[in-house]
Amino acid sequence: MVALLNSGKTISALKRGAVGFINKFTDDEVAQKLMSMGILPGTRIELVRRAPLGGGCYIKADNLLVALRTEEAARVILR
Repeated sequence: MVALLNSGKTISALKRGAVGFINKFTDDEVAQKLMSMGILPGTRIELVRRAPLGGGCYIKADNLLVALRTEEAARVILR
């Protein structure tokens, strides 16, 4: 079962299996990186898993698996 995220949270705040939709980016560098891969505002995001010891996370965005650093994930605001 997939939990749908409310609003105003970041990717780094997601629990495993939770889903959200990108609302905006708070960092231009992260925005450029993700948008160059086709991950745009409105894209459905699912947290697949977290790396051990507080490392990054793996997300699924439109059937694309992407690894993000914790700092990058904290700069993506979801709705």
